Amino acid sequence: MDSQRNLILIGLLFVSFLLWQQWTLDQAPQAETPAAQTVATADKANDVPQSAAKSAAPAGATISDRLIQVQTDTLKLTIDATGGDVVYAALPEHKVEQGGDEALTILENENGFTYIAQSGLIGLNGPHASGQRPVYQAQAANYTLQDGQDTLVVPLIFTDANGVKFEKRYTFTRGHYDVRVDYLVHNTSDAAIQVQMYSQLKQSIGKSEGSMMMPTYRGGAYSTADTRYEKYAFDKMEKNNLAEATQGGWIAMLQHYFVSAWVPSADSTNDIYSNVVSGDAIIGVKQPAVQIAPGAEQTLGATLYVGPKNQEALSALSPTLNLVVDYGWLWFIAQPLHSLLMFLQSLVSNWGVAIILMTLIIRGFMYPLTKAQYTSMAKMRKLQPKLADLKERFGDDRQRMSQAMMELYQKEKVNPMGGCLPLLLQFPIFIAFYWVLLESVELRHAPFFGWITDLSVKDPYYVLPVLMGISMFAMQKMQPTMATMDPMQQKIMQYMPVMFTVFFLWFPSGLVLYWLVGNLVAIAQQLFIYRSLEKQGLK
Repeated sequence: MDSQRNLILIGLLFVSFLLWQQWTLDQAPQAETPAAQTVATADKANDVPQSAAKSAAPAGATISDRLIQVQTDTLKLTIDATGGDVVYAALPEHKVEQGGDEALTILENENGFTYIAQSGLIGLNGPHASGQRPVYQAQAANYTLQDGQDTLVVPLIFTDANGVKFEKRYTFTRGHYDVRVDYLVHNTSDAAIQVQMYSQLKQSIGKSEGSMMMPTYRGGAYSTADTRYEKYAFDKMEKNNLAEATQGGWIAMLQHYFVSAWVPSADSTNDIYSNVVSGDAIIGVKQPAVQIAPGAEQTLGATLYVGPKNQEALSALSPTLNLVVDYGWLWFIAQPLHSLLMFLQSLVSNWGVAIILMTLIIRGFMYPLTKAQYTSMAKMRKLQPKLADLKERFGDDRQRMSQAMMELYQKEKVNPMGGCLPLLLQFPIFIAFYWVLLESVELRHAPFFGWITDLSVKDPYYVLPVLMGISMFAMQKMQPTMATMDPMQQKIMQYMPVMFTVFFLWFPSGLVLYWLVGNLVAIAQQLFIYRSLEKQGLK
């Protein structure tokens, strides 16, 4: 197989890869976002998981007007005193638009769209057991992490009819996107009580992300002791309620670059569940029920994460939570590539330069394969007259023809697949790095130079895609076999740079930069290899 056919194969493989990704996105139901609703009716039946019967919240349950505002260096949250749920979360360090002032919103509950983080105590004596949402009392309506303060505690108090005191305590830490949510239960009654903590994420079905060029995922995910990471899309939730018992584990809602997750105790056996109620998808986890003796105190807790897909921060919460940075089935290649990219960026302090250095390293690593590919192609071209002679002698006898060809290959020490195998080995590396550039939140709003102010979005002036197309055209012109192709192959090859240029117009500029630099390095390698082959008498 000559290099022209290799380019055709690369194009077909890559386009097929994109089409397959888009097909998987299109299979998900695109339900419309529910019509606008008032906050007074936002609490829906079955929001609260039950340890026994499926008790429903009362029809008149409402979201409280008492909203508690919390501001830290990394998070801006709103906690609803009814239930103590997080109904709003924004990230001050991540803006909606590059250079803008508006913080990116993750959790929200307005304009007919719900995406909130809920938690509570059920069990025989939990304040959420009957489906009611307890109204907590707070010491203040606003809490702010002050300069020089490392932690901020927001206590919410509820006392039930039996005098049992429940303190729901949010603990925020400077520089962190994870929030510790603890229940301190003071059983001041005369009888033992049983409570069970649940934590869940609720999101309206219908808000989708991704396109053919940016095939990102929005939906649920979870982890168990047996399944390190599993997506659980909204359409799956509509068909089947998730029910998994596991030690440790976690649940999450994913979107491009960002994630919300609940991480329960790693030492207990927890129940992971899902449900769909009135157009809202719910995924959550219940921890074991605990008995609290009269006069005793007990603490139950879990960790809520709302923030970017920072692998280091996620791994600190759970060994598998970093897998929400989803590199697909080539994760074992992508993860080392991401680590190397992070290291290079730490040296040069520019993500575009880091991508260039990364490309040089990858191309250098694959140079022996590239050289073997061109050497094999040159040897195959040199054998063409002998192969034609064999065809004339044994053309009608396929068995003898195949045997004669194999003998010729062995005699000349030529591998007929030598031109294909290096290509097939290179393609997974490209796809893996494609996912690294697509999934790395570090590239969001990361500038390169000049007009490239954000490597995670397309080139606004399409300069890089056009240069990439020109480089492909130059590579094509360097091939010596163009004139020997049949007319159909010639047309395909002539349109290949144009087709790729059109595709890359909408690609993230970081990925186009990688491809462009890769082409330029490939041209230099081709020139060097051609000269080396000519010295060996191989044209």
